[in-house]
Amino acid sequence: MIQTDILIIGAGPTGLFTVFEAGLLKLRCHLIDALPQPGGQCSEIYPKKPIYDIPAYPEILAGDLTHKLMEQIKQFEPGFTLGERADTIEKQEDGSFIVTTNKGTKHQAPVVAIAGGLGSFEPRKPLLSNLADFEDNGVEYIIRDPEIYRDKKVVIAGGGDSALDWSIFLTDVASEVTLVHRRNEFRGALDSVEKVQELKNLGKINLITPAEVKGLIGKEKLTGVAIEKKGEDGFILDTDHFIPLFGLSPKLGPIGNWGLEIEKNAIKVNNSLDYQTNIPGIYAIGDVNTYPGKLKLILCGFHEATLMCQSAYKRIHPDKKYVMKYTTVGGVEGFDGTKKEAPKAVVKAIN
Repeated sequence: MIQTDILIIGAGPTGLFTVFEAGLLKLRCHLIDALPQPGGQCSEIYPKKPIYDIPAYPEILAGDLTHKLMEQIKQFEPGFTLGERADTIEKQEDGSFIVTTNKGTKHQAPVVAIAGGLGSFEPRKPLLSNLADFEDNGVEYIIRDPEIYRDKKVVIAGGGDSALDWSIFLTDVASEVTLVHRRNEFRGALDSVEKVQELKNLGKINLITPAEVKGLIGKEKLTGVAIEKKGEDGFILDTDHFIPLFGLSPKLGPIGNWGLEIEKNAIKVNNSLDYQTNIPGIYAIGDVNTYPGKLKLILCGFHEATLMCQSAYKRIHPDKKYVMKYTTVGGVEGFDGTKKEAPKAVVKAIN
């Protein structure tokens, strides 16, 4: 039986940052994740994708963000159960919970924090009759390593942030980038839309709207796509890769059977206090939760993790009073007694 203070389900960015905030409160954490490595989608789906909204980083690759978070929490010695899915949960007489994985590994903690991101997911695929024939032979739904597109012709379909961001990124990698969208309007961030338009004007992106990819061409490997543009005759565009980025269909998996209040495939939480679910002692933070005004951003997950840990401390130590100290004053002390001291100039100025 693995025992800890906070059992975190999901080792993505929000789950990893929870370890840091809990460590400041001298609370130990253990993380469960179905993936074989920490990082969640940032490691498994798009490690090379640039992220632009992490404070102090004008741009950071998703995989590098994971490495930085792992470095930040190292001193707090978190435990990991990787490659196993959290399947069942049982509440004990003392108020703690036992979570068992699909491989039978049992974990016990007084607090459970669900940070499972979008949960398990499948890419949304276009309705093309021969699509399966070219999967991994020119058709990809997820970009894991942009280098496979080096000096290749790439067609991306979609109108959201992923389609826009990857179209921009691959202009420095691929020999030719074409973005196809069925509408003239995009759903992504305004600055990304403006950047794509700018690259189009510079001749670095072929932008085809309103249009759709209606067919795939090739024998063993993809060699072209059939495109239909509204009001015009269809045409064939030569390409080496077709990447439809229509989003993911998320599923909560076994967590959806834990008696939690679910709304639109997300876990409802009390955001006015501490992101606790309808079951006291079980919290949900990051993309897996929902509440009025919810934004699915990594930054928001970090904020939710911080408040959740404060609530968890009160639940675990109801008779203790915790006085928050700024890390710039008190430094950061690991469980082994080592401490990153605050700079003397900062301490002196504050004192």
